Amino acid sequence: MSDSAGIYFGGSLRAEIPPVDLTSFTLGRASELGDKPALVDGASGRSMTYAELERSVRSLAAGLSGRGVAKGDTFALFLPNLPEYPVVFHGVLAAGGRCTTINPTITAGELAVQLADAGARAVVTIPALVDVARQAVDASGRCEVVSLGEGDGATRLSDLLGDPSAAPAVDFDVARDIAALPYSSGTTGLGKGVMLSHRNLVTNLLQVESVLPLGDDDVLIAALPFFHVLGQTCMMNHGLRAGATIVTMPRFDLAQFLALIERYHVTQACIVPPIALALCRHPAVKEHDLSSLRYIVSGAAPLGAEVATELARRVGCEVSQGYGMTETSGVTHFDPPFDRHKPGSIGPPIPGTECRLVDPMSGCDAVPGQPGELWVRGPQLMVGYLNNPAATAATVDQAGWLHTGDVAVADEEGRFYIVDRLKELIKYKGFQVAPAELEAVLLSHPAVADCAVIGVPDDEAGEVPKAFVVRESEDLDAGAVIDFVAQQVAPYKRVRQVEFVGAIPKSASGKVLKRLLRSPAAV
Repeated sequence: MSDSAGIYFGGSLRAEIPPVDLTSFTLGRASELGDKPALVDGASGRSMTYAELERSVRSLAAGLSGRGVAKGDTFALFLPNLPEYPVVFHGVLAAGGRCTTINPTITAGELAVQLADAGARAVVTIPALVDVARQAVDASGRCEVVSLGEGDGATRLSDLLGDPSAAPAVDFDVARDIAALPYSSGTTGLGKGVMLSHRNLVTNLLQVESVLPLGDDDVLIAALPFFHVLGQTCMMNHGLRAGATIVTMPRFDLAQFLALIERYHVTQACIVPPIALALCRHPAVKEHDLSSLRYIVSGAAPLGAEVATELARRVGCEVSQGYGMTETSGVTHFDPPFDRHKPGSIGPPIPGTECRLVDPMSGCDAVPGQPGELWVRGPQLMVGYLNNPAATAATVDQAGWLHTGDVAVADEEGRFYIVDRLKELIKYKGFQVAPAELEAVLLSHPAVADCAVIGVPDDEAGEVPKAFVVRESEDLDAGAVIDFVAQQVAPYKRVRQVEFVGAIPKSASGKVLKRLLRSPAAV
């Protein structure tokens, strides 16, 4: 709903936000669920029950407490998706610590920067990554390396376990104590530690539950990484709180993804647009029984209406999408499946969330029906950036509005559509051109496997749209691409340059890394 001041409100939460820590909230049903499988390792088939999960979390919390771990101590999770991930994450939290989560594919140099900035006391990893972790620790300062198994010079995680009955009773200030410290570039700049409190994350779980309910008969496939806030909130913690079974994947592989859905009768999959596109185009999809899927949820980057519709038709289930940022604990908007949902829309703001669209030129609310920068406000917004008050102030204004840097438009029903990033809009002879719109058009071409559009300098126009295209067939040439787009958009939006590439560079969460496309060495 929208008021006369141009503020859209997602309505009130149906339940009050309880004053509890994230682990108690997430694992509140673990004892009741007992021997029900909580997590299954997709690669090996080994499983962990809810009773084992709770006991392991309490055991780790007890062991850490016995070693002097206290409130505010930071542990770095340098791990792929495994059943042990939530054990370490919630074990650290239950001891009063906080977790900074890290992409396990980064280099030792990149890891060293995050370890130092986060002030990590220890980095927890797998044996295959111990060498990388040790190199990072040597560069970043004193920090213990902990391994899930045998690792040269590393402490074994099993050596840290204690008596579950001795798990500490931590006196949390849930509004101020930090639970998770993921890193994000935010709207601009280098990676910054996003301080998410227990209350932030509990709130967002309640909000997600209100629009995407799960039950203990659901089976989720964790194709998205737990180090990313989307996988952490919407898969790991949402699934465990609901009593669902989560099938983990250490890395995404389409063949394994399809096989696991069929084998474990997965009911819900959370994906990113590159996976959606692969599911639309890959012939292997037809070789698997995916009838157990009730719906697919896409996030982390915009999913065009054409791809969403094609995916729903091919897989035979609802395809919906949401929106959020690391700085918002995961989710601010969601277009619920089965509820008048519209392909291409991120939906309305979720309960407890306000948003508005602001004209970036005037600073005033955008004219209804016109695009503007999306601003959001709600109890799930971060405490701030770690040791960076200037960056915090540049992102969240004094009225509590977080300036997302994303351009969106709202329809008459209050559903939102992401148009593009504010800084990526192309200015062609004074007209604004949204790359996302052109990318959606390009992806509707049967010979286009993937694409990205950026603006490149032009003496006459200022900027012109350039398309990077991954083609299905060598028969597709630049002229055909240009003509295809020209038939479907206004003259000022036409693609003027085309470059064929082997792949579009993307982050682990599926976002296109357009800065790499602007570098000649990238392609």
